[in-house]
Amino acid sequence: MKQWWWKILAAALALGASIVALRTPLAPAIVHAGPASLQPGERHEVIFMGYRTMFAPGHIDAYLENGGQFIPAGRVDVIDATHARMHVFVPKGLREDMTDLIVIAQGAGSMRLTDAFHNPQKGFGAEENAQSTVPRAQRTGFAFPNRSLLHESIRNLNFHVPMWFTMMMLQTVSLVFSIRVLRSGAELHDRGAAAAVKVSLLFAAMGLITGSIWARATWGGWWTSDAKLNGAAVTTLIYLAYLVLRGSVTDHAKRARLSAIYNVFAYVLMLLFIMALPRMTASLHPGSGGNPAFSQYDLDDSLRPVFYAAVLGWMGIGAWLLNLRYRLARIEIHQEDARIR
Repeated sequence: MKQWWWKILAAALALGASIVALRTPLAPAIVHAGPASLQPGERHEVIFMGYRTMFAPGHIDAYLENGGQFIPAGRVDVIDATHARMHVFVPKGLREDMTDLIVIAQGAGSMRLTDAFHNPQKGFGAEENAQSTVPRAQRTGFAFPNRSLLHESIRNLNFHVPMWFTMMMLQTVSLVFSIRVLRSGAELHDRGAAAAVKVSLLFAAMGLITGSIWARATWGGWWTSDAKLNGAAVTTLIYLAYLVLRGSVTDHAKRARLSAIYNVFAYVLMLLFIMALPRMTASLHPGSGGNPAFSQYDLDDSLRPVFYAAVLGWMGIGAWLLNLRYRLARIEIHQEDARIR
């Protein structure tokens, strides 16, 4: 039983994180505001709509944010639980072309609609009716962050990202086995390297599938010409070629050495195509080309523990599958030795 505790823990973490990912609702958010344009130097009535909000009279505030300056609403009238009307004077001299809307509501916390309004005029900063900070409020209860563009697809964070992390972990294990092959020539280490690559390709396939689904939901296509996506596909093909190489050499010792050398280069190319090159080019993918990942765009403090549990859970499942294949390889070697005797 002592060998099972970490496997049970991994399965529990992955299952628990998956249930949370599928069943937890999105956080309240502001999803629309109008009119789309605000003329500086005039008073405006802005109607905004919330998602999963419970607006109540006397428990809601609203602000415009432009270039780091916050313009409070003169009055906010609640229409119903998800609609409200703010009366605001927009001063002249707004710094930026686009203005955000910030709504603070009881229970929902602070909600921001980025680039909610366009400003026909731009100046050097609002001097009237502006302040440098606004009150911050936390929402009550756990919920997934509600991000524009991502929306419900943010749930995929608990599947797609941990699967790629698991793939990279397994390929690292395979590299260690291959280095040990070059030092000792042991066939068991060669079989271990092959087992790690095979399991990593399973997670690579799941990562590509979940990533493609995510791309369809957020970018409008199953695949885009993106450095990160293309690098992931090329990396998968490189490791598939590793298996082809192994199948083309019959001599055990020669196959082990050639495969180990190839695996070292494959790992370097994996780091190049997935970690290095995407950071040097423009990319839609978070974590690449200046597009931040694991930040306010995809995570918040309440979601991080669930995400880290998912990462540990999927990595544990990957290690469990590798353990099974490695044990199978040992049995196969013993059977082959028995037949030779």
